[in-house]
Amino acid sequence: MLNQDDPEVVADGAPAYLLMLDALILTYPENERFLLAGAQLYGAYAGVFAQDEAQAQSMADKALEYARRALCEYDTDACDLVDGPADELKKGLALNYDEDDVDIFYAYGAAWAGWIQANTSDWNAIAQVSKVKNLMEWVEGYDEGYDNATVQVYLGVLTTQLPPSVGGKPEIGKAHFEKAIALSDGKHLMAKVLYAKQYARLMFEQELHDELLQQVIDADPYAEGLTLINRLAQRQADRLLAESADYFE
Repeated sequence: MLNQDDPEVVADGAPAYLLMLDALILTYPENERFLLAGAQLYGAYAGVFAQDEAQAQSMADKALEYARRALCEYDTDACDLVDGPADELKKGLALNYDEDDVDIFYAYGAAWAGWIQANTSDWNAIAQVSKVKNLMEWVEGYDEGYDNATVQVYLGVLTTQLPPSVGGKPEIGKAHFEKAIALSDGKHLMAKVLYAKQYARLMFEQELHDELLQQVIDADPYAEGLTLINRLAQRQADRLLAESADYFE
């Protein structure tokens, strides 16, 4: 699916696949593989194919539910750990888990980050950013280029939720976006789109914003494991660039 170059094909086929995964999970409720597949697909649908905010939130809820169930099946202690305070999560990850546990924690973190993104108007969701950030930084500690450098993209988004005036640290987010671009040799086009959307708009840097988006539009979208997301990135870049003059006026 990640190498599909036609987002419409994926959008049309995804609902049937979601229903199939729901049925498999209903039949095999403790199967980590099915739960993780469900979390990934529901999360992807929420992020790029949802028709409105309500549907995005519903899909993100399901993604997080499946990811949590997978984590709890993997290790009940891990399940308790993510429910605790951010500092305890950071400490527990460092003391009790290692590179063998990266995949499951990253999958949970991705679903969690997607849920926050779908609920940015909810301060209860924003309050959980520090915990997801701790989790993703732990993953980064083992592999800074994990998942085609998408771990850097998540960290970039998580650290550009708030402007400096209210305690945000967007320059740290900028560094993560730039690292994602460098580690992927510029092939991760969504990193550039989110760099423009999350950082350049937040900091009101129109020149950077437009330059990044034009680079995405002009780029070759074909890259192993990134083709679908790159095609979606190009769609977003077209829309954001068309809105640029109005946004920055």
